[in-house]
Amino acid sequence: MLRFPGHGRPEPDDIVIGPLDLPGHVDEALAVQAVAFGLGPDEVAVRRQIVLRHMTFPGARAFGATVGGRLVGFVYGMPNDRSHWWSTVVEPYLRAGGHDDWLDDSFVITELHVHPRHQKHGIGRALITTITDGADQQRSLLSALDVESPARRLYRSLGYEDLARQVHFPSAPTPYAVMGAPLPLPRA
Repeated sequence: MLRFPGHGRPEPDDIVIGPLDLPGHVDEALAVQAVAFGLGPDEVAVRRQIVLRHMTFPGARAFGATVGGRLVGFVYGMPNDRSHWWSTVVEPYLRAGGHDDWLDDSFVITELHVHPRHQKHGIGRALITTITDGADQQRSLLSALDVESPARRLYRSLGYEDLARQVHFPSAPTPYAVMGAPLPLPRA
């Protein structure tokens, strides 16, 4: 059950969603991502540098989910910029489907991960709706592994639709789907 403190005395198992100083908690966040996404130490080291660089971009922000003060999930993203690496990779795929205009006036969900022990409790939904609620952009983009998964079902339930499939990132062996949704996202 997803509960937020402030409605009486906090309980030890309350899930707290709030702003996250991601550079200050990057190792804790990447530990969650490593378990949730199956990353090894070398991949974590590379992603650490990427996360720290991303958080210097204008408009980048992060939110975390904690239980008993321990980080169990996080999301971060930023306004899209067509000069960013991700945008330059996905643009030809989106253009092929007539969707390259989605790269303008959009907020990109860069990463969203919840520790497997805390999945299926609404944490991912709360994180993504919280971060997009503060977006000035009219729509949101994200990429997800191009397989049927609980993550893809969550995104669809929030209004995300496939804009491009079988997107190949240079360092990823598995293809991705690029998904987009108008903002604001629907609440539960």
